[in-house]
Amino acid sequence: MENLALQALFYGLVAGVALPLGSISAGLWNFRERTVAAITALGAGALLAALTLDLVSEQLHKGEFYTLALGCILGGLIFELLNQVVNEHGGFLRKTATTFAHLRKQKLQTFKQLARKLSQVPLLHQLPPEEVRAILPFIIRRSYRKGTTLFRQGEPGDSLLIVERGQVDIVDVKGGGRKVATLGENQVIGEMALLTGEPRSAMALAANDLRVWIILKEDFDRVLDTSPHLAEAVKILVDERLADMQRQHTIDPERAAAWHARAVHHLDERHVILTATDIKEAAAAHGGAPMAIWLGALLDGIPESLVLGASMLHASVSTSLIAGIFLSNFPEALSSSSGMRQQHFPHGKILWMWTSLMLISGVGAFLGNLLFAEAPPYLFALIEGVAAGAMLTMVAETMLPEAYHKGGTVTGMSTLVGFLLAIFFKTLE
Repeated sequence: MENLALQALFYGLVAGVALPLGSISAGLWNFRERTVAAITALGAGALLAALTLDLVSEQLHKGEFYTLALGCILGGLIFELLNQVVNEHGGFLRKTATTFAHLRKQKLQTFKQLARKLSQVPLLHQLPPEEVRAILPFIIRRSYRKGTTLFRQGEPGDSLLIVERGQVDIVDVKGGGRKVATLGENQVIGEMALLTGEPRSAMALAANDLRVWIILKEDFDRVLDTSPHLAEAVKILVDERLADMQRQHTIDPERAAAWHARAVHHLDERHVILTATDIKEAAAAHGGAPMAIWLGALLDGIPESLVLGASMLHASVSTSLIAGIFLSNFPEALSSSSGMRQQHFPHGKILWMWTSLMLISGVGAFLGNLLFAEAPPYLFALIEGVAAGAMLTMVAETMLPEAYHKGGTVTGMSTLVGFLLAIFFKTLE
């Protein structure tokens, strides 16, 4: 039994050595994105074939479908839960596709919050919410220190501001520096400026540390150029109702809620535009990102190593499973290392992260072989199902999206080649 566990340790290290190899390759060569995508898709296809041949098929022959299916569902749910926790702490940075998916989801939530704020802006509330929705991707957030001048009296009106946090003093400089008003959270500055561009009638100062949402007039005008309905609504508002809107500073909550619901209806991640600044700020906001990335990669790899060691208890060494894990590990490390290098992580730290994961892969296979040595068939089927479910969910959520994000149409054929390659290894057993 100990010899078998040691064999499992060895084969776990063989499958895991692809991790530091991928990291070293990323440091030595500058791979084209389509090349990385092709390798990633090939690894995903190989892993899918290994799951089918070595886990699912074997348990089906033993009549353990329901136990296997339960394990698969549990494995998928466990992966989803842990993956979400890891991503919230910066683990989403381990791949380009997961980075974009996570940030899009966050930005979508921000858009919905913004739409709620816009529903309280008297001027915008009079415009079609379905059309105003087009403005959301252009709204920017800015922070100011106490005492900062946001704009001066007489300057051209080039934006509308919504106070998110802090307060703004409105000062009439021409009237002797008299403070006209102090505006706080969710209050709006510059409604008239957004439509007409008329000069500022007063100066705005940050009364304390301040954070605001800004709609630039040039962005608003760009949306008007592509939206005839919104342009017509704005024209009517300017010509006939602007004077009345200046006096109307309250909106019925029910009307605001209905406007918000229409504004966010059908709003999804297709409306989200990510910038390099978004990614840079996300990386800077997660000081513990390297550890989270490491935990994310560990989450991807633990089921593989455990099931590799456990599978040797009931069958000979599966070449296709080892090949599938190896071929999935290499692009995992290659792609993630490339991304981490772009975020200026030290090369030595990156290499150590993947080397430690290789060692853990070996230990995981060793433990998988020892822990499940006396497991009854139904429990073994459950464990293999959990591993298969976690691995399949990982392939679907991280590997294939990453491949398609970087390589597009190269993904399909590369996945097919990987699938056939793992089957070929199976014929050699």
